[in-house]
Amino acid sequence: MVTAAIILAEAAVMYEQLNAVQSQTYGAEPRGGATRSDVVLAESPIHYPKVIQPNVLVCLNQESYNKYYPIIRPGGLLLTDSRYVKTQRKVDARQTEIAMYQTVVEKIGKPIVFNILMLGTLIGLKELVKPESIMKVLERRIPADFLDMNRKALDLGLQLAQDSRM
Repeated sequence: MVTAAIILAEAAVMYEQLNAVQSQTYGAEPRGGATRSDVVLAESPIHYPKVIQPNVLVCLNQESYNKYYPIIRPGGLLLTDSRYVKTQRKVDARQTEIAMYQTVVEKIGKPIVFNILMLGTLIGLKELVKPESIMKVLERRIPADFLDMNRKALDLGLQLAQDSRM
């Protein structure tokens, strides 16, 4: 999640001429806990870097959902992975449950790119940045041997977003 947030913020600043602030908070557990990563994107200067009520909230595990679902801005987007999160509470937001983890395992076979598939799904739903901008960041950050797998994960995420709109 944190890596995906950093990639999103970099893509926004470097290729979309947006301002961005990215921060993260880790729970007590090193993996699987309620880790939080915030990204603020804006065309104008950002005067306050903390997210109080996000327009978009992505929860990839139950603990994160249980802890953070109440903060979503009314009318926002709450994106969850249908394998790891059971949305039980009604929120005043567009709740979208997508089988992101299952898709990455079935179509790619390596869950290491789950975060990139999630990022593709997110930008497919919200059009925060262009997919090409994400790929430019990935080309700079990861070894060439892993680019095709990451590109495939991004494309699969974009397809999941498109399919969820139908």
